[in-house]
Amino acid sequence: MVAIAPSARKSFFDHAKTIVIKVGSSLLVDDNKKVINTAWLDEIAEDIAKLRATGKNVVVVSSGAIALGRKLLNIRNGKLKLQEKQASAAAGQVLLAHAWMKSLGTHQLQTAQILLSPDDTETRRKHINARATMLALLGLGAVPVVNENDTVATTEIRFGDNDRLAARVAAMIGADMLILLSDVDGLYTANPNVCGTATHLAVVPQITADIIAMAGPANADYASGGMVTKLEAARIATSAGCQMIICNGQNLAPLSKLQAGAKNTVFTATKSPHTARKQWISGSLAPKGEILIDDGAVIALQDGRSLLPAGVIAVTGQFGRGDLIEVKNKAGAVIGHGLSSYSSNDAMLICGYKSNEIETVLGYRGRDEMIHVDNLVISGT
Repeated sequence: MVAIAPSARKSFFDHAKTIVIKVGSSLLVDDNKKVINTAWLDEIAEDIAKLRATGKNVVVVSSGAIALGRKLLNIRNGKLKLQEKQASAAAGQVLLAHAWMKSLGTHQLQTAQILLSPDDTETRRKHINARATMLALLGLGAVPVVNENDTVATTEIRFGDNDRLAARVAAMIGADMLILLSDVDGLYTANPNVCGTATHLAVVPQITADIIAMAGPANADYASGGMVTKLEAARIATSAGCQMIICNGQNLAPLSKLQAGAKNTVFTATKSPHTARKQWISGSLAPKGEILIDDGAVIALQDGRSLLPAGVIAVTGQFGRGDLIEVKNKAGAVIGHGLSSYSSNDAMLICGYKSNEIETVLGYRGRDEMIHVDNLVISGT
């Protein structure tokens, strides 16, 4: 077992610029009354305010809507039918968002509600839209509160738990750290509730078959995520360059306690979010088309700037918004790859135009960039 000193844990926070915090139903919802645990929520809101005061971006992925809505609508005990679950989510999400808004608002923090489905994080066009929205909110100082869009999702198109949703969000926005607040303080070699010899793991450098075999089920009947889903979340997050921590969030001010050295398990990432995203763009997708750019645009890209329509000479191929395209210089040499902000038809229409002329040409106000620098990989970088 590898131990992590409190100073090392603090270092994780010091170096993280964007932190995603997943809050489970068992923490946020009073188990007996099925109402918001306001004392706990107020304390974590204060924790988040402290992180924001140090300049860190914070995104919350919060469960609890179905449990709250079920109580509000007086739905019987037992397993919910799909339509009952969706109705509960619709009613409970209002309460959930308002509770976060009220608690964070006491610290002058604005809250924004975002509901996502798997398609929103996995389809490139929707991925880009969701990412842009969330990054815009963070840039404006808001705290996005994310939940699965249970009101319209079916069993076949659901994340099924907010552990994996949180990991997808962390990967999508390039977060440095994902914290899963749970009713356990980390990963053990076996279920500590039934095995007296179970050993706590402070660090997991790689998710192997042996690590996966250590997982166990969830305890609460309305909490859909167990250790199995947490390990899947760790795989998603660390592959995207994001450190992940599992810790016990049941006590008040759980983030402060984590920073002070509370027991946890850290799943380490071997590369940065920036590097992971660049590798995903350059190596995981097949180009659907290509664009030819002028010498000035080549220099701009080499200086780390976005590709603007004004620098585009020609567009070939058929591609949609969010598809990967090759970027070539006037000699026809490939100098990079990127995710297009426009379809091939629209890209052809605006090539050579300034960004402030896009609306006149297309009839709508799109992105200023043909390819944003965050979605661009230049060869040799």
